[in-house]
Amino acid sequence: MDVNDLKGLYVEVNTRMNAAIEHLRHELAGVRTGRASVAILDSVHVDAYGSKMPLNQLAGLSVPEPTLIVAQPFDPSQLGAIEKAIRASDLGLNPTNDGKVVRIPIPSLTEERRKELSRLVHKLSEDGRNSVRQVRRDANERLKKLLKDHKISEDDEKKGLDEVQKITDQHIKQIDEVQAKKDQELLGK
Repeated sequence: MDVNDLKGLYVEVNTRMNAAIEHLRHELAGVRTGRASVAILDSVHVDAYGSKMPLNQLAGLSVPEPTLIVAQPFDPSQLGAIEKAIRASDLGLNPTNDGKVVRIPIPSLTEERRKELSRLVHKLSEDGRNSVRQVRRDANERLKKLLKDHKISEDDEKKGLDEVQKITDQHIKQIDEVQAKKDQELLGK
């Protein structure tokens, strides 16, 4: 075992922790704030052409103003199905169509709903932190096993554990920042 193998371990740890943060960002993009964002419609699937399809594959989505999303179907015959799918989603949205496009007004959030969503943001962020900690646990166990199998020295193990902790701290800090930003959008603090 040489230093290059340890570098490979750090790269893998970084990659897996970055994936946890990307997953969290994606999850949080779907949490509705008072501002319109096409990402909140990522979970909407439409019954079209005999299967359930993601809304963004059936319509162009745009945000012409801060409280409105417009879905422009690629196939006008899908207007009704798109409207129905958005209404049936658990997003609490009330779309209308004018025969050409589906307009989706984004209602402002009540204080109670903002607090509920903030709790969800905190739960998703904690799940992200737990994923990062799991990667750290895996890496630390591998370092301990390498030491036990005499593939690295105690000094290398200690350096390895310190490096893994440093990487972990950086990623936890990023998660804290992502969470704070989403809370800021939600609660306006």
